[in-house]
Order: sequence, then structure tokens, then C-alpha cells
Amino acid sequence: MGRMTFHPTPIAGLCEIRQAPFGDLRGRFTRLFCEQELAAIRPGLHFTQINLSQTQGRGTLRGMHYQLPPAAEAKLIRCLRGRVFDVAVDVRAGSPTFLHWHAIELSEDGNNAVFIPEGVAHGFQTLSDEAWLLYMHTTPWTPACEAGLRHDDPRLSIDWPIPVTNRSDRDRGYASIDDAFTGIVA
Repeated sequence: MGRMTFHPTPIAGLCEIRQAPFGDLRGRFTRLFCEQELAAIRPGLHFTQINLSQTQGRGTLRGMHYQLPPAAEAKLIRCLRGRVFDVAVDVRAGSPTFLHWHAIELSEDGNNAVFIPEGVAHGFQTLSDEAWLLYMHTTPWTPACEAGLRHDDPRLSIDWPIPVTNRSDRDRGYASIDDAFTGIVA
């Protein structure tokens, strides 16, 4: 079975994980999580919650979400069905890549995942009619610590690949970034 390979991005701690599935006449087998292999990027990585996001409609956008301390969370995300343009934005105070974004295409056949560290906002846009994402979180969802950024904030200038067709009321309601926002200490 193919080992996980780790590909750093320009944002510290944000990492694309790739691996080749094992295949034979019966089909395919892919290891989705291996604590021992993931120790290369985060020793002692522990997940407390696993969620499945099922999104309908090409162009639908979810995000940009993050949790504030003391519930800041890291995430491991993999696409199980469809295809998405997955985006991470660094919101860590003092980071050299503060408010920079990086995108990775995730797909059911892409054999990849993304590890998003604490203090990095996350969102995605569906590039297919349906997309299922598996999320593993290091901290339980904490509504009082929930925060987000506008997907179309001019300070971010995220280059979404297709027009946005659908967003939640919550995601539409995030304020634009102002000069008072200096980031979070994750």
C-alpha cells in the first residue's frame, strides 16, 4: 500500500497529503488516516470529531470558517465524492503569511487530502454537482468560538474558479476585514 507523502505549501503548517491506493481485481483500498505516518507533520495528532459535509450544486461555497482560542482546531480534510476547490487563509497574528491564501483541488480520484493547522480559516467551492468532504477535527465544534471571513473580501482577493451560486446566510453575514483585525493567537 502506498505511503503518505507530505507536500508543504507556502503557508506554514498547511500541507497537502498524497498517497496511491492499493488496487487489484477486487477494487481499491486507501488508508485515510495513519497516526504513525502523520507524525511527520504533527506528532501526537489526536482527532476528537469526524464530520461528513454533503454539498449540492456546482459553484456552492462553504466558508471561510475557523474557531477562536481556546477552541482553535486543526483539520484533516479529504474529498470522498465529487471535486472541490479547497482554500485555506492564514489568520494567525504575526505570521509572515497573514491573510495569504492557498488552494488545493481535492477530488474523489485525486488521492489527496489537506491538513489545516490551527489559526487557518477554511472554505471550499464545489466544482461538481455534488461533493462529500470528510473532516477530522482536533477540537469539538464550539459555537461560542466560531468565526469566519467573507469569501469575497477584497483584502483576500481569493480567485474562485467559477461563479459562486449558493452560500449560507451565516457565510453571507461575515464582516469584511478591517484594519483592527490583527489575527488570532492559535
